[in-house]
Amino acid sequence: MSQGFCDAQRGSGALAPAGRSARGRRAGDAAVELLVDGLPVRLTRKRVKNLNLRIARTGGCVEVSAPLHVRDQDVERFVREKRTWIDQKRAQAASSPAARAAQASPEQVAAWRAVVEACAPVLVEAWEPIMGVKAGKLAYRNMTSRWGSCQPSTGRICLNVRLALYPPECLEYVVVHELCHLLERGHGPRFKELMDTFMPDWRERRDKLQ
Repeated sequence: MSQGFCDAQRGSGALAPAGRSARGRRAGDAAVELLVDGLPVRLTRKRVKNLNLRIARTGGCVEVSAPLHVRDQDVERFVREKRTWIDQKRAQAASSPAARAAQASPEQVAAWRAVVEACAPVLVEAWEPIMGVKAGKLAYRNMTSRWGSCQPSTGRICLNVRLALYPPECLEYVVVHELCHLLERGHGPRFKELMDTFMPDWRERRDKLQ
């Protein structure tokens, strides 16, 4: 499954050490590290039209992308205007499964693997005749960037053990998603049509993984 972990929560709208001036320090690749009222912010200037705010899934990092012409002072004002929203999202992120996973011990990861290993084969077996496909080898990994993957040529499916931290319907969604790649490699219109046919509420399940 090419959909990765959603690394951030977006609003419309490397860390500065304590004591660093809020004006920041320009680094390579147009990156600027700011400290706005004690809040570390990483600023990247891009060819974009608007200021965009991103909160890391673990809640520890605030990132802003801004048009090339926008001044640091304008970014600081933007962050201050969004501070209530930022604090709320950081608090939510800090208690999220993603934050728990980032601090997990090897024993915890092993426990997640045991859960997914026990549940996934049952789901695959149930969905194969419905979808008219046959999966190959099932593999399990502790991944930070993807919920799963599929190799259509061999039928091998790899699942993220962190799915054990989410509601059961999320694991089922990922299983169906990967099985669907045995019928359609990409994520184009046909893939979405297949997902709509087999699992009409797949978008709601996917959103629980955000």
